[in-house]
Amino acid sequence: MLVPTDYQAFEETFGANNYKPLDVVLARGEGVWLWDVEGKRYLDCLAGYSAVSQGHCHPRIKQALIAQAGRLTLTSRAFRNDQLGPFFEELCALTRSHKVLPMNSGAEAVETAIKTVRKWGYEVKGVPADQAEVIVCADNFHGRTIAIVGFSTDPANRQGFGPFAPGFKVVPFGDAAAFEAAITPNTVAFLVEPIQGEAGVIIPPAGYLRRVRDICSKRGVVLILDEIQTGLGRTGKLLAEEHEGIEADLTLIGKALSGGFYPVSAVLSNSEVMGVLKPGEHGSTFGGNPLACAVARMALKVLVDEGMIKNSATLGAYFLDQLRRLGGFKEARGRGLMIGLDLDPAWGGGRRFCELMLERGVLCKETHGHTIRLSPPLVVTKTEIDWVLEQIAAVLRS
Repeated sequence: MLVPTDYQAFEETFGANNYKPLDVVLARGEGVWLWDVEGKRYLDCLAGYSAVSQGHCHPRIKQALIAQAGRLTLTSRAFRNDQLGPFFEELCALTRSHKVLPMNSGAEAVETAIKTVRKWGYEVKGVPADQAEVIVCADNFHGRTIAIVGFSTDPANRQGFGPFAPGFKVVPFGDAAAFEAAITPNTVAFLVEPIQGEAGVIIPPAGYLRRVRDICSKRGVVLILDEIQTGLGRTGKLLAEEHEGIEADLTLIGKALSGGFYPVSAVLSNSEVMGVLKPGEHGSTFGGNPLACAVARMALKVLVDEGMIKNSATLGAYFLDQLRRLGGFKEARGRGLMIGLDLDPAWGGGRRFCELMLERGVLCKETHGHTIRLSPPLVVTKTEIDWVLEQIAAVLRS
């Protein structure tokens, strides 16, 4: 019978060394809870980087997956299927979008948006051929393709992977004046996260997104909001843009769109921008497949039906308030159930904190050395949050 060290040895012997996971081997999940191969239970405070917002193995999403897997899984977009059209209609109605382009991963959604706004720039805005510029923010994280890491400012993402694609300009996050100053006649889009997740749950100043929206409208620039992590209830609203009452021209969603079951992402757009794509110019064999669409339809339905967005807002505010009362951190910040905790560097590092939390039955993950991210599934209860707070207090006392 295999033991945890066997699984770890298999990974390290036969797998690429591109991750450094905590040493727990998980075998089962239900709601906010996970169990390892030895039967120990853990409360998940990462939720697959928000991909499991509806909770592990949600029964309604699971049933939708099973039912569709028994009917039809893949046709490619060479043919129509009976899940794609309803998925488009339901998603547009929920998000007030005009058009949807389905993909599989978040990075694919970002690449799709970049291609689309470049084409819009040439065909609609009149930018000279191959001169289109996209403005992005320092400390961004939009994925790991060559184009995307090329405009990252994180050395770990860039080093050793060049040469990179041109056409990107970097400005400070949260600085609307710097963004406006960077715009040229060749600027086609601004790609930005409403909250920078990988950077440590960095929230921009109040009014920043409203100002950016105004600038984009006045200067003829497409606003792309990467809501792959912040979207679908994570921040206590369906989309994080709602906190400032704006609408992006292109919105990117993924992660929670899958309910944690099957890769699916989407680019939501107005008709003007998405209208530049014609048959044969962009696509994906698996994008929009009936299995993914059936899963996404149910993932969206349970998110709304079961009050998960309201729960994120209510319990997120409670969680953050209690963490601030607890103290012991340089800063505690967040919105909804997306929370970042900055540790004093003298404490011993975020990895050590996560290891001690693991011992006490809580799974969380550090980023950038000394920041801890807490983002449990949106089905978490107040009792469960109180228990997590007890474990955090015990670790801080240690």
